[in-house]
Amino acid sequence: MTDILDVGRVAALNDILRRSLSGGTLVLSAGIVALGRERQQIILDTVAAFDRFDADNDPFGEHDFGALEAAGERVFFKIDYLDRAGRFASPDPADTSVTTRVLTVLLAGEY
Repeated sequence: MTDILDVGRVAALNDILRRSLSGGTLVLSAGIVALGRERQQIILDTVAAFDRFDADNDPFGEHDFGALEAAGERVFFKIDYLDRAGRFASPDPADTSVTTRVLTVLLAGEY
């Protein structure tokens, strides 16, 4: 990772992925898959609309984690930054040429 991380750019890229499901890969946990397509869509819409980031739930300002209620479930989302091969951590999460973003949506009980 670079010595200086462009946190604003990381947060913006994370917001794009979370809101539009573009710029990365979406992973749904087994628990989310088991809920069925209709409830999955409600959850994804709620994740996309999430904007309650603050110092307690987003201490680094990257918009990479959230906990919320959707479709009658307690849900978490998290965004990880991998290298382009998907094997190791990205050397620079602000640089899309070296980063693969992965948005994972899971039931809180699966964490």
